[in-house]
Amino acid sequence: MNAKDSTGKVYLLHAAVIAALFALNFVLPEYHHGVLARVMVLAVFAMGYNILFGYSGLLSLGHAMFFSAGLYGAGLTVSHLGWGMASGFAAGIASGALLALVIGVLALRTTGVAFMIVTMMFAQVFYLLTLYFAEWTRGDEGFVISQEARRITLGDLHFNLTDPATRYMAALVLFSVVLLVTLAIVRSAHGRVLVAIRENEERTRMLGYDTFANKLTAVVVSGVICAAAGASYALLFGYVGSTFATVQYSILPLLWVLLGGAATTLGPLVGTLFMFYVVDITSGYTSAYLLIVGVALILLVLYFPKGILGTVRERWVRWLP
Repeated sequence: MNAKDSTGKVYLLHAAVIAALFALNFVLPEYHHGVLARVMVLAVFAMGYNILFGYSGLLSLGHAMFFSAGLYGAGLTVSHLGWGMASGFAAGIASGALLALVIGVLALRTTGVAFMIVTMMFAQVFYLLTLYFAEWTRGDEGFVISQEARRITLGDLHFNLTDPATRYMAALVLFSVVLLVTLAIVRSAHGRVLVAIRENEERTRMLGYDTFANKLTAVVVSGVICAAAGASYALLFGYVGSTFATVQYSILPLLWVLLGGAATTLGPLVGTLFMFYVVDITSGYTSAYLLIVGVALILLVLYFPKGILGTVRERWVRWLP
């Protein structure tokens, strides 16, 4: 297969996925309609993590702070400062970008396990700050963004983010934009440099590339995408709380990426969807659902060692991005 045919199939596949998600808006039952909207937002969180872990080879345990930076950046400005939805969303992204830049400059002085530990420490500090300033953040209890604040007016157009259909379409727009941006990044020269750094950083440096600058760019892009997911979560679902800043929410995107396939553009969506429904279905039958989830994950690792799409690409469909 030549490169032109491969590129055409890649874009056709991504367009088909977006079209399928759009069509599901009109046919899904109410419960699954709401679940899929949530999954798409969390899949964006996983896509941001995948940029750093899957393509750059940097294992972080601190990405909950980027998600939460977007969450609080949007939630606090809308609830306490009376900002509109667009301004709040922009504040969330700006918060994540600034935090990612600072953390990246500091954490990238380390490598390997040390990088993982440093990012986890920064994330824990961020979590403790959300508890310390509980007067505004309400700590683990969190706070709810009012329905009135979650309305958007653009000229004669009015959007209510509490409406399920509007919320779903907003989640789909976010997911689609981030998916296409991610695809463009990983197929660009910068994306190829990131893969080279992941495979052999010393050799990449010897070829004349500034590995620190490329890794810092990856950290910032990853942080911005995760912050966009956090800001969207706050505005679409109307809740902001310190729970999202815990270590658990740094491990979840890692798990979703590994399940779906690291360094695959659609892997984060597949992994998030798979994990969400395995937990949802099994918890409806038994209180020991984590045991069943654990067995399912072990089987998945045994038969799909590179994740679902990663293994599919390795064995059958070589052109998957």
